[in-house]
Amino acid sequence: MNNSKSISDLIIEYFKKHPNKDLSHGPVVDWVEEEYKKIYGRKPRDTWRAIRKLHQEGFLIKVKKGVYKYDPGYVSKKEFDDFTSELKRLILERDGYKCVICGRTEKEGYELHVDHILPKDKGGKATLENGQTLCSICNFRKKNYNQTESGKKMFIRLWETAKRLGDEKTLKFCEEILNTYEKYNINGHIEWKKDE
Repeated sequence: MNNSKSISDLIIEYFKKHPNKDLSHGPVVDWVEEEYKKIYGRKPRDTWRAIRKLHQEGFLIKVKKGVYKYDPGYVSKKEFDDFTSELKRLILERDGYKCVICGRTEKEGYELHVDHILPKDKGGKATLENGQTLCSICNFRKKNYNQTESGKKMFIRLWETAKRLGDEKTLKFCEEILNTYEKYNINGHIEWKKDE
């Protein structure tokens, strides 16, 4: 049993088995959900959203509403997998295999994405520092609301940098904000360990 297949991996597998064919979402979703259930013992959420994401990334061509096509010639012209597999693994490990915003995991049936904090179209590179783990829902919100990452995660990184540089003013500023996150248990799944 291969537990490393994501919803997107299964969608790609299905479309690659049917190249250059206009495929409506029904049979694709049915097959992906059945295969996912064989691997994880439950149906995934977000299958349709993952298909749309693959279209947005240039892997699938939208023929019309609810119908997509995989054209190997078209995909080879686009850089599809900008984060290497190893870099994705490191980012997922660093983030504890959960969404840095809400804490959702693949075990709960959510698709996890390795996302650019600073988007590619704004000059963001595929680096460990510019990568973050988001569930498909938070990734969708990020794109719609132009969020770049969880505020708490951002302030933890800023706090760590200020500590390393000895910037007391920024350090105290970040501590105030992070203490407020802790006080109200906002993004409580993201742990901040302040040196006492």
